[in-house]
Amino acid sequence: MLFELRQYQAHPGKRDDLVKLMDTVIIPFQVSKGMSIVGSFVGEEDPNLYVWIRRFESEEARAALYEAVYQSDEWVNEMGPKIPDLMSRETISVTRMNPTSSSALH
Repeated sequence: MLFELRQYQAHPGKRDDLVKLMDTVIIPFQVSKGMSIVGSFVGEEDPNLYVWIRRFESEEARAALYEAVYQSDEWVNEMGPKIPDLMSRETISVTRMNPTSSSALH
């Protein structure tokens, strides 16, 4: 099992719009394709920070889910084009993680 900790910086004043898009469109779409979303968060002190965590059973599963989501017509034509208005793709931080035996997420 592996996890992705994904951190995004919304454009100033756009975080609420990003959260709405994530909560109502992007996360439900990705879940419908088989993604497991562990959590979605906003920064308490950083007004532009949005963080979410995804779980994958294996590297092979991650690759297949990436293809199913990011190569889909819905993503390419509808969802993906909305992202640059809400956040900078250049500031995306993705940290891949493996749980330890004492993790509640193990």
